Amino acid sequence: MSDADVATFQREALTGHRPTWNLGVNAAKAAFGSPFAARFRRESPFRDTFGFFDETVGPDARERQETRRKPRALEQQALDTLDLPATASLNEIKARYKELVKRHHPDANGGDRSAEERLRKVIQAYDYLRKSGFCS
Repeated sequence: MSDADVATFQREALTGHRPTWNLGVNAAKAAFGSPFAARFRRESPFRDTFGFFDETVGPDARERQETRRKPRALEQQALDTLDLPATASLNEIKARYKELVKRHHPDANGGDRSAEERLRKVIQAYDYLRKSGFCS
């Protein structure tokens, strides 16, 4: 064998002498969301045990299937501070926070100390909800 033949044999031995392709050459035909996958989901007679073709799985599943855990005591207290129910969505929490900040800001209340205290509680409640992952 020549040196080139030996080098070729060694390179092919790394993959067990099986053909290989560069990454991405044969991809995306059977990817989730492709026309092939959609056709396969509708016409397939097999059971999808692991939910590979289930539309409730994937990056948009959170939007489609909103399941939220029950709020913990401090999270419930923060929601009460913002005057929101436990079922409030992220957008509702943000909107209520913005509304309360505008209402209780010292510039809007002429420096009223009770408004400043209420503003501090609102900010702490929103920060707690954000950091705890309740409204993420």
